Formats: sequence, structure tokens, C-alpha cells
Amino acid sequence: MSETKTPGGVQTEELIYALDVGTRSVIGMVGRAENGRVRVLAVEKQPHPRRAMLDGQIEDIAQVAQVVEQVTRRLEERMGLKLERACVAAAGRALRTEQGHGALELPETGKLGEEQLGQLEAAAVADAEQHLREGEDQEQRLFLVGYTVTRFLLDGYPMTSLLGHTGRNIEADVVATFLPGEVVDSLYAVLREAGLEVASLTLEPIAALNAAIPAELRLLNLALVDIGAGTSDIAICREGSVVGYTMATVAGDEITEALMRTYLVDYHTAEEMKAALGRSETITFTDILGMEQTCGAEEVLAAADKAGQSLVDEVAARVLELNGGAPSALFLAGGGSKLSSLREKMAQALGMDPRRVALAGAHFKTSAFSDTVELEDPEYTTPLGIAVSAGLGLISDSYRILLNDRPAKLFRNGRLTLLDLLMMNGYGYRDLLGRNGKSAVLEVDGRRLVFHGEPSQPAVLEVNGASARPSDVIHAGDKIRFAPAVAGTNRKVLVREVLERLGADCLLADGVPLAPEDEVPAGVRLETGTAPVAAEPEPLTVSEPVRPVAEGCRLTLNGRTLLLPPKPEGGPYYLMDLLERSGIDFEHLDRPVRLAVNGQAGAFQQVLRPGDQVEIRYES
Repeated sequence: MSETKTPGGVQTEELIYALDVGTRSVIGMVGRAENGRVRVLAVEKQPHPRRAMLDGQIEDIAQVAQVVEQVTRRLEERMGLKLERACVAAAGRALRTEQGHGALELPETGKLGEEQLGQLEAAAVADAEQHLREGEDQEQRLFLVGYTVTRFLLDGYPMTSLLGHTGRNIEADVVATFLPGEVVDSLYAVLREAGLEVASLTLEPIAALNAAIPAELRLLNLALVDIGAGTSDIAICREGSVVGYTMATVAGDEITEALMRTYLVDYHTAEEMKAALGRSETITFTDILGMEQTCGAEEVLAAADKAGQSLVDEVAARVLELNGGAPSALFLAGGGSKLSSLREKMAQALGMDPRRVALAGAHFKTSAFSDTVELEDPEYTTPLGIAVSAGLGLISDSYRILLNDRPAKLFRNGRLTLLDLLMMNGYGYRDLLGRNGKSAVLEVDGRRLVFHGEPSQPAVLEVNGASARPSDVIHAGDKIRFAPAVAGTNRKVLVREVLERLGADCLLADGVPLAPEDEVPAGVRLETGTAPVAAEPEPLTVSEPVRPVAEGCRLTLNGRTLLLPPKPEGGPYYLMDLLERSGIDFEHLDRPVRLAVNGQAGAFQQVLRPGDQVEIRYES
């Protein structure tokens, strides 16, 4: 079947534009799904004119965007239409993987549904994020790339699935993967500058796995190593699912730089020399002094050997650590995988039979085909994986969800809760819960006085215009509005407030009278006294009528009667306002929390009324 050209047309919904924004070059691939496989219609590749990316991370957004635009324009000319949306994958340069554990004790034995499993897995992911943040910048935005459940326990017994079973105590272990926000943001910035919208987003090792290892082979313990220019991405699968991803910051550039130092050549010349290995017995090049030289391929290979061995040792160590030992077989992908002798070195480092280490490409035909492009090249692993992931619904390009009127960043489809989506877009528990301002505690005449901090403004969470809960499942086409909770301000107490509370005339700080509009100082002895009599008291003016004190709100929190004082501004109390009074440390949650009002699941911004029965407690 020949390419269909529609001059002046636009990209149709079924047309997939996969973009692999790599350290050394940008590869664009256009195709569409046909009968369970992706037909690749056109491929274009453009190297960066200079090193605009380092170890897979975009450094110069404008230059990378220019290369993306060049690749896009050439594909548009070939296809005869305008490309508007691209499917992309985030590099694993700063990929962070952490294990997490979640536990849930149910109030009674019952059939387990998706709601309980969602809470359990969310608790395990939150635990992984908490481990990741320990000792690090608490303000850094982390994007949840995805997670894999590695173990379920039902009343202490290992299970492969909990759905539909009955029990009281359920546990889950997960391997969760996160990326710092700047890695994702820079990729989105490049596409915006190139005039493209992100249609779908995945992670490079996941994309590569989807191209190189079909789902039916994942019952075996297999590893994929995608060796690019800046990073080597690693994915492990066994027993039917992907069980972990990681990366090594050693890749093809280390070999290129070794050749630059040995032969005094620039980066592009060293790249050409590396590419010529295995194709020619002699390699001719011009060094930085302008002298043309010719060397044997074996000599050049020997010069690259030390860097190649370092790459192999680092990647092998990561594979062994992530997999707990050598896999049954390993596939090498990416442009760096074509270096001569790399396959044998990798087998030796892992203690594997060399016949069980192979170049990726043999299974590409399972999920893709082309009449015009030779797809077996390992360098096509990532762009082909992006196209396959989008075209075959592994990460559906039609799975569009709007968050605050912009396409949300999604690393996977399938069952997603609002909490999953918010974590994928850099939000966390603190954005949902907020914090009340710190209360001021004073001791006056030996009596303890508490002035509560300003309540936080509750988060707003809506799906398609209706109030929603973090555990709600979202669907393609949903429109989500989220406004993070705003922390309340810390309480500052004026002298007149203390006097009004105590019915006193004067407040003394270390024996010195304070003016009514002064802020009560900290770290001093406070006591009441008699106000000094003014020598010439001013005549009284007509005062404002005394306003009656507004009634408080009496309700029950976790079975305990609570009388809430009226808010200064007279506004209502929200469920959010009681979080601080629940006794739960929301900064260090290790399991799901039940929020309910009068027995029904509650939302953070739900207005409370006198007599309400409120529950804010751990699920148990």
C-alpha cells in the first residue's frame, strides 16, 4: 500500500507522529494502526548541529526545538499534510525508582473491590515517594511515571491478585518510578516552541520494551537495555508484567569522547568514526589540526575498548541490582548497541551465555511493519516503541484528559484515579490537604491561652463540573479542575485580643504595660494588671453598638464532641478545617485516610453544619 498524500490537509486522529528527542539526534516516525500492528509510513532523522542535550536532558530548548521543527517539516512534505500532535517519551536521565509498601485493615471481612485496591496501591506509592524525599528538597515537583505492584498479601498470604477475594488485612509492595518536573517540562517546552501539541507521553525504557519485547514473551525474565548517546535505559519484565525500570548515565557518548581524546577530533568526526566501525577495515578522518589520517578499524576499536568496558560494567551492575541476578535473556537496543564486541562483553559481565544476549529488532515485526522503511535497525527501538505504544492503545493518543484546561501529562492509560493523575502532574498530598496556620500559645498569669491559626483554604477538585474525591476513577475526555489548598497564615495575637479573652484592663510584659494594638511579644513573662489612669481622660465618643458573639459550630469528630469557635470573617467551616484536629500527621502518611461526613465519603471542600458526624481517621 502506498503513502496517501493530502496536500494542504491536516493530521487525522488515526495518524501517529512519534518523536524520539535523543541526545545526539531527533528521529520522527509517522504511521497508523492497521490490523493490530503499526504501519510505518515515513521516517526522518536529524542530528543536533551541536551538543544541545546532555545525558538525555534538554539543555538548549530553542536549538532542540529547531531540530524538531526541521524533522517535522520534512515529514510534512513527504506526507503532504500538516502534523499538529506528537507522541513523545521522556528520557530517563533523572529517573528515580523507589520501593513502597501499603497496608489496609478493613473493618470487616468482605469482598475486595477496585476502590479498596486503589487506596492500597495509592498508599504504597505515597510511601515510595516519602522514601524518595527523605533528606532531599521537599519542594521539588516529582512526576509519577508509573508503578508496578510486585507483591500482594491477603491476611499474610501471598497473592497474584486481590480483586474479588475476601479478607481483613491486605498489603501491597510496589516499585514506583518518578521524574523531576524539569525533565518533563523541558520536553513540553520544546514541542510548544516547535508548534506541536503533546498527544501522549511515556518513558523511553517503557516505549523501547513495547517495541522489542511483545507482551506474550513477558512471562519470561527478560531485560532490555536501550543504549542511546547520553543514557542507557533499562527495563525488566517477568511473569507477564514489567517489574522495574532504571537507567545508567553511561552510553555512546563515553565512547565518542574516548575517540575525541585519542585522535584529537571533534565530536561529529568521532561520531562518524564510531559509526564506521564494523563497516570498513580502515577509517579515514581529519583531526582538529587539519591533517587527514587513516587508521585500521581494529586500532580505533581498541581505543574505544576501555570506555566500552566501563559502559558494560555499569549497565550490567544496574541490571543485576534491579533484577536480583542475571535475566534469562537480554536485548540490546539503541544506536550505541551496534558497537562491535559490545554484545559479547555484556554477556561476560552478566555471566550469561552469549547466545542469550542479542540485538533488538527480531521482534519488531510482531507489532510493526513497513513497505518503505527497514525497521530492524536497533536505533529505531525508541521511536518505534513510541508509535506502537500510541497506536496499539498501550498509551492511547486518544486518551486525552484536560487538567485546568490544558492536556494533562499522562505516562500510561488504563485505570487512573484523580490522585494518580495529580501525582503525574507534579502535585502531592500537601496540595490536596493544605495546612492550617500555626496556632499561638500564650501563658498569662499561669493560664494557657490558645489562639488558632488561620484555617487553610480547601483544595478544589472537580471532574466535569462536579465535586470529586481523589480516589475517583477518571476516564478519557474528562475535564478536571484542580486548585491546590492554600495554607493558612500563622496566628499573630494582639494585646487587645488577650484582654478581651480575659476581661482584663492591662497586659504587662516583664512588668511593662503593652498598648492594645501591640503584637504580644514572645519569650516574656505575661501577666494582667490595672491600666494606669490617664491624667486628662478624653471625652467619650459615641461607640459602635456591641455586636453579639456569633454562635459556634458544634459537631462530632471521630466520636468526640467538638465546639468550633466562629470564624473571624463569619464564613463556614469545611471538612478541610478539621484535618489539623484529627491527630493525623498528614505530612507523613503511611496508609489511606477515611474522610466521611454522616457516614458518606466527604470531599475536602465540603461545608460542615452543626450536628454533623465527621470521621477523619486511618482506614482500619
